[in-house]
Amino acid sequence: MRPLRQFPTTAAARIRAVFTDIDDTLTTDGRLTGAAYGALERLDAAGIAVVPVTGRPAGWCDMIARFWPVAGVVGENGAFYFSHDRATRRMRRQYFAPAAQRHAFAEKLAHVRNRVLSEVPGSALSADQPFRETDLAIDFCEDVAPLGPGDVARIRQIFEEEGATAKISSIHVNGWYGDYDKLSMSLRLAREVLCLDEDACRATSAYCGDSPNDSPMFAWFEHSFGVANIADFAGELEHRPKWVAPSRGGAGFVEIAQAFLRART
Repeated sequence: MRPLRQFPTTAAARIRAVFTDIDDTLTTDGRLTGAAYGALERLDAAGIAVVPVTGRPAGWCDMIARFWPVAGVVGENGAFYFSHDRATRRMRRQYFAPAAQRHAFAEKLAHVRNRVLSEVPGSALSADQPFRETDLAIDFCEDVAPLGPGDVARIRQIFEEEGATAKISSIHVNGWYGDYDKLSMSLRLAREVLCLDEDACRATSAYCGDSPNDSPMFAWFEHSFGVANIADFAGELEHRPKWVAPSRGGAGFVEIAQAFLRART
């Protein structure tokens, strides 16, 4: 991982889209700062599309797609993307699975939920679970007393024992059924909304993240960036970002955005 200041200006000037995690990448201590939101505004105004890619729920993603200066949002770890057309005032919603299949998956996840809550004391449903359509999010430190690494690993193990995919973020263990992930849905959005094929997306887009569940994105994107708190997970990363900002959370995202904007001017 190399420091952000060494990222070539020529490469920064070619960036057309920024895909970014939200929690602890755009946010700082659980809040979206004015500086980080301002960076989104400046990127949008410069013609650089911004796409949040998050484990957060459909209810939040609808609001983000409507009200933030973004081209679209990938939610629930790749289960869908939402993109709001400001000219027609229409929301485009594209899901990995049809409604009937999502309903069947929800019934299976209810069983997983019961196992986790009974077998891992101190775990809890995430506060945003009522707004989710496709996955199950177990809180291990956002609104509960932080659980130890062994408990977090046990939550993931229960998902996997039940045949579900599970990913650990900085605050939740998210689990789901279905062969999708953040990367596959991000590439679909790039193709259908940004008109970027895979080669163009890899060459002219950037990804920003902060935790182990960002590893596939760090590996695929030619230009991948971590905010400084990625160092908290150094021993848990299958793939690391190629570049690292000096600051943590939203301040680090601002530094990354500024590198792209300076290169444009």
